[in-house]
Amino acid sequence: MEIGFVGIPLFVVLGVFLVWFWNSIYIIKEWERGVVLRLGRLIPEAKSAGINLVFWPIETLYRIPLRIETLDVPPQDIITRDNVSVKVNAVCYFRVVDANQALSQVQNYTYATSQLAQTTIRSVVGQFELDEILSQRDKVNAKLQIILDTDTEPWGIKVSKVEVKQVDIPEQMQRAIAKQAEAERERRAKIIHAEGEFEASQKLADAAKVLETQPSAIQLRYLQTLTEIGVEKNTTIVFPLPIDIINQWTKNLGGPQK
Repeated sequence: MEIGFVGIPLFVVLGVFLVWFWNSIYIIKEWERGVVLRLGRLIPEAKSAGINLVFWPIETLYRIPLRIETLDVPPQDIITRDNVSVKVNAVCYFRVVDANQALSQVQNYTYATSQLAQTTIRSVVGQFELDEILSQRDKVNAKLQIILDTDTEPWGIKVSKVEVKQVDIPEQMQRAIAKQAEAERERRAKIIHAEGEFEASQKLADAAKVLETQPSAIQLRYLQTLTEIGVEKNTTIVFPLPIDIINQWTKNLGGPQK
C-alpha cells in the first residue's frame, strides 16, 4: 500500500512537469523575434530564432515578424496647391526593426502605420502642384518616405519605400492637359520648321557666293541637272537658260541703240 501511495504523486508530478515543459518550449523562426513579458514586465532583450524556453505561466511570449510588409494605401481625395481635386493611392513598404518597441509603444503597428500613411499623403501631396505630382513623382515619394520613417521610428518601424501608384484627375482636367500637350507639340513643330528654313537659307546664300565667284560652277550644275532628268527616260527635256542671257537678247532686240 505504501508503494502505490508513493507512485501516484510521482506520476502526477511527472505529468505536470511534462505539461509545463510543453507549454514553455517555443520555436521561433528566422524571420521572427519573441518579445517576453515576465509578470507584466517587458524583458529588455527579445528572443532570437531557434528553440527558446519561456517559464510558463509567469512569462508570456509574443511573436513579432521582421519581414518587409506591403501596405496598400487606399485612394485619398486631395486638393493640390493649384486647387485641383485629385485622387491619389500609394503603396508603403515597412518592417519591424525593434520588436520590443513595436509591441510596447503601439497597440497595432500595422493599423497605426496605415492611418499615418493616409494622413501623411493628404498633407504632403497637397503641398505640390498637379504638374509636379505628375512629372516629379520621385520627389513626392522621397518626401513621403522621410516623413513616415521619422514618425514611425519611435514604434520600432522602418519605412523603406513609399510609391505613389496612381493619380486620378477630373475628366475636364484631362482634356485641358491633352490640349496643352497638343499645343506644345505644334509649337515645337513650327520652331523646328523655322529652324530648318533658316539653315536652308544660309546654305543657299553660301552656294550663291560660290557660284558668284566661280562662273563655271553654274554650267556644271546645268549639266548635272540634265543628267538627272535624262535618267528618268522622259520625252521632254527641260534645258535651263540663264536669265542674264535672256535679258541681254531682249535688250539687243528692243528699241534703237542710244
